[in-house]
Amino acid sequence: MGHYAKIVNGKVVKVIRASYDFIQNYNDGEPELTKFPSSWIKTSYNTRGGIHYQPDTNTPSEDQSKALRKNYAGVGYNYNENIDAFIPPKPFSSWLLNEETCLWEPPVGYPSDGNEYVWDEPTTTWKLL
Repeated sequence: MGHYAKIVNGKVVKVIRASYDFIQNYNDGEPELTKFPSSWIKTSYNTRGGIHYQPDTNTPSEDQSKALRKNYAGVGYNYNENIDAFIPPKPFSSWLLNEETCLWEPPVGYPSDGNEYVWDEPTTTWKLL
């Protein structure tokens, strides 16, 4: 069993857990999908930022060959075929894509003073909560 993302025009529209054989024959009520099984792309539930983690932990796996497509797919994510990666929606227009992790990062680092902050897009700064 694995997780598979349904891709339509470069966007993830559905993620399911299924066997590869099921995906090969699953058409989701759309017969044309059986002709194009590549519309379903495997994703790894334990991959974030290009790193595979041991299940239910924040501990990187010893076997990083399990890291798949930079991030676990989610509905609304983009799938970039050129780099074979799932990219989450951009949270703010000023944020930049880290091409190594395929995650969005603010143009200014999060303060490390122990306080909680929220991003303020109009000023492109972190505001104290």
